[in-house]
Amino acid sequence: MGHVVNTPSGKWRANWREPSGRQAAKTFATKREAKAFLARIETQKTDGGYVSPHAGRTLFGDHAARWMTTWNTELTTRARDESIMRTHVLPQWATWPLGKIDDVALQGWITSLAGRLSRASIAECHRLASGVLRSAIRNKLIAFNPSEGVRLPRRTKADRDDFVITREVLRSRLLPAVPERHRAFVTVAAGSGMRWGEIAGLALDAVDLTAGTVRVVRTVVEVSGQRSVKPSPKTAAGRRTIPLPRWALTALRDHLGRVSPGPRDLVFPTDAGTPLSRGTWRARVWRPSLVRAGLLGDLVQLDAQRWRAGWTDTEGVEHSATFEGHRQAVLHVARHAGEGMTFHDLRHSYATWLVDDGVPVNMVQRVLGHERSSTTLDVYTRRTDNRARLLDALDDRDDDGSAMAVR
Repeated sequence: MGHVVNTPSGKWRANWREPSGRQAAKTFATKREAKAFLARIETQKTDGGYVSPHAGRTLFGDHAARWMTTWNTELTTRARDESIMRTHVLPQWATWPLGKIDDVALQGWITSLAGRLSRASIAECHRLASGVLRSAIRNKLIAFNPSEGVRLPRRTKADRDDFVITREVLRSRLLPAVPERHRAFVTVAAGSGMRWGEIAGLALDAVDLTAGTVRVVRTVVEVSGQRSVKPSPKTAAGRRTIPLPRWALTALRDHLGRVSPGPRDLVFPTDAGTPLSRGTWRARVWRPSLVRAGLLGDLVQLDAQRWRAGWTDTEGVEHSATFEGHRQAVLHVARHAGEGMTFHDLRHSYATWLVDDGVPVNMVQRVLGHERSSTTLDVYTRRTDNRARLLDALDDRDDDGSAMAVR
């Protein structure tokens, strides 16, 4: 049991022994406060909720460093989380004692981030900060998690309809604009819905031209510019077999006839036989192809040599300039225009085509490699505004096939 003693200064010191056996003490202005404190300490020791009053002096940054060494995540996930901790979380909280962090301070931090980061990035900052605090609770450094009541910016679902490319535009405009060497890569991506890492890691032993399928059995991961082939997808659902449409299968067969890889060689490697670099490929192949296809910026030929280019930057400001040569204009727009269509939008489009054409969601889920069908519906499909399809589904047609008029 603890006890209270009067100090030479006239204050009252509460003395108790922690569960570890270490002697502890804390000074109060009155005897009543000291006794009430000791009563709470004894209750906490009895019910297992004891937290040392001095434990909260541990700095957030010190405990975060210990917590991060326990991570057991994918290389890419770990690299992303370390970057967020280093860039956004630790600069704010590293020097704060854990016991001094309260919900008001955390809410103010989240609010300040709203002016600089996207909602998704803010949620990641909150997740990691809260993770450190939860670990501190488990290690008896603090008694409760002040981040639990913090409100994040309201989630708004971005309207990505503009980035769902139609099959007609894909085949008549985008694919012809892609350099021949990379055309099959884009074609197979659009015809299979594979993620970047999955198609970049596709090897010949996972291709069956007779059956017209590709298997996802490995993936490429890229961390700090270093690329490596991971021998399995991130989840069990990611390991799957995907049937290819004829137009994608033909492109793949022609590509293999030109490059002739070995059984375990990558189907779409660099000249050195290594996995493609996503950032380099995006800058040198993907975005210039979008410009040539008329899907990013605008190019107008003025005469035999000169081209006028127009584009909108990431801030929404419109620009235009004249260039001596088509290639120069294309590269400038590709480098300076805003986001535009992304490579991942091919996967988004693939899923949307399937769902809009009536393929059951559970089948779409399997070929996309999702663990839950809700992900398929919420992330990769969009609302249709095709009224004729809605009426067809309700059998609301006249004998001649036209939609019935409302009477």
